[in-house]
Order: sequence, then structure tokens, then C-alpha cells
Amino acid sequence: MAQSRLHLLIIDPQNDFCDLPAAYCPPDPLSGLPMTPALPVTGAHADMQRLAALIDAGRAGLSEITVTLDSHQHLDIAHPTFWCDASGAAIAPFTPITAADVYAGKFQPRLAEAQGRVLAYLDALEAAGRYTHMVWPVHCEIGTWGHNIHHDLRLALNRWEEQRLAIVGKVVKGTNPWTEHFSAIMAEVPDSADVSTQLNAELIAQLQRADRLYIAGEAGSHCVKATVEHIVDNFEHADLHKLVLIEDCISPVGGFEVNQAEFLSSMRARGLQIARASDVLAELQADI
Repeated sequence: MAQSRLHLLIIDPQNDFCDLPAAYCPPDPLSGLPMTPALPVTGAHADMQRLAALIDAGRAGLSEITVTLDSHQHLDIAHPTFWCDASGAAIAPFTPITAADVYAGKFQPRLAEAQGRVLAYLDALEAAGRYTHMVWPVHCEIGTWGHNIHHDLRLALNRWEEQRLAIVGKVVKGTNPWTEHFSAIMAEVPDSADVSTQLNAELIAQLQRADRLYIAGEAGSHCVKATVEHIVDNFEHADLHKLVLIEDCISPVGGFEVNQAEFLSSMRARGLQIARASDVLAELQADI
């Protein structure tokens, strides 16, 4: 077994984020049509297969594994179900919404009495300067197939659990429908009445105990990026060298490739290591 504490953090490895081939998409029990991922990231299926193979080949070297799960309500501020345009018509996924849009009446929450809370949220989000609010397709809805972990990866995680007699930690994020929650560490605009949106100090402490923290998952332009940025903000500078981003197990949302490239470059400059799965496997096998 591993001599060092080697921890693998997998961010949002869920069906809805994977560009799954037809064989991975079961039929809907009512329509008979294949299920389809809601927000597929090009390359994510291959990422998850590569990550599953890494866990299988290097499982004896892994001390701990944590998986984060994007977990949304059907009605969510980041879903089209929440919004309408000035005429009351539905809006399309991938519509950016600014506070100015809402003040001008271009977009509005379908629940009229939510207007004040929505504007406070958008003002706070824009003041932070990290993201413009985006309306995504309904995705990772709690209880759905899309919320589940990619099949190959889940089996590899189960095999690790059975060999190590240990439990893969699961971290749920995003259940609060009033704030975007890209990061597993905290929501983009924390809710003072909801601890689940606030800084997850327990998770930070757990990650800090590792001698090496490997990070993979989806998507490198959003949830991986946001999570790692928050980890870096809450780690001591002297510990940042312990963080390793597995670049061939991370892909960006289409159209946001530059965001991932800038993120990786920024993290490298901060002292994080960028590696491929083959490099990580060599480290895991050397530590047995």
C-alpha cells in the first residue's frame, strides 16, 4: 500500500458532462429513446476512461479518493426554467444574463417576487469579477441519470474501495437554487443562511493533509477551474507544489477553451504541477 498520502480529487465526473457514445446511453423507460447528456464536454468520455484506467493500474498507491457531484434542483438560477424574457417567453440555454439586463427588463425571473434577490445575486457575482452569469441547460438534476458518475469510472472507484476497504468520499455541491456553485469549496455568491454554500473548511483541511493531491474532472473551464482556484486561495503557499493537475483527464466546455488554457497557465505560474495520467501512474506505482 502507499507509503505517502496520495489523494485523488475528481471533480464532477457525471454523465451530463460527458460526450458519451450511444452504447453508454440507456433508453428512457417511457419514450424508449436513448438518454442524452445535458451538457456534454468534448473529450470528457475519454478523460473518464483514462482516469478509470489510472485508478485501476495505480490503485494500490492511492491513499484516498474524493469525488465532487454537481447537484441541482430543476428550478435553479442557472437553468432556463428559472427565467423568461420581457414578454414572458422562455429563454434558451447558453444565454448570459447581467444585472443590467434584469434592471432593463430584458430578462426576469419567472417568480416575480424573486426580482430583488436575483438582482442582489447578480450584483454580487459581477462585483467578484470571476464570471458573468450563464444560463445552462438543465443539468445534473438530483435523482436523474445525468447526475450519476460515468460508468467506467464508477466501476474503477468500486474496485479501489473493495481493495482498500475504504470509502470514496462524495462531496455534494449546487443544491441551493439561488447561487451558482461551480466550485466544490464554496458557491460563487455564498448564502449566509445556507452553510452548504459557504467555505467548506472541512474539505480544505482534508485535502491539506495529503502529501500529493492529484486533480482531474470536468470542466477545466468552469468547475475544475473554480475549485482549484479556491483550493489555492486557502492553501499555504508552501504547500502548492503538492497539487498536480492531470491535464489529459480534464477538458473545457466548448467555446471556453481559452478559459482552461489561461487557468492551467496561471496555476503553473502559482507553483502547481501539470502532469499527464502516465506521469501520475509512475508516481503511484513507485510509492507502493
